[in-house]
Amino acid sequence: MPGFDYTMVSTGPVNAQGSPTEPGSIGGGIGKRGGPLEHPVVTILVDDIAAVEKTIEKHGGKIVQRKQPIGDGSMGFTGYFKDTEGNTVGLYQAPKK
Repeated sequence: MPGFDYTMVSTGPVNAQGSPTEPGSIGGGIGKRGGPLEHPVVTILVDDIAAVEKTIEKHGGKIVQRKQPIGDGSMGFTGYFKDTEGNTVGLYQAPKK
C-alpha cells in the first residue's frame, strides 16, 4: 500500500478496498513488526472501536493502542488490546461511507 509499510494479503478474490468477495476467504495484511505488533495478530472487525475498548477493559483486557485512524481515516481505524491470557488482538473499524 503506497505510503504505508504494509502489504495486503488474501486467500481469494477481493474488491477495490481489498476486502474478500467470496464466503470463506480471509483478508489481512503484513506490516512491519514493532510496538504492539511483535507477533502475528488476529484482527476483529467491529462497528465501534471506542465502545469495544470499554467492554475489553470491563472484562479484564488491557488496551495497548487506542483507536487511531489508518492514514487520514479514509481507510478506517485500528486499535490493539491484550486479552486476559496476554494475547495481542487487533480491532478494525471500517470508515464511514
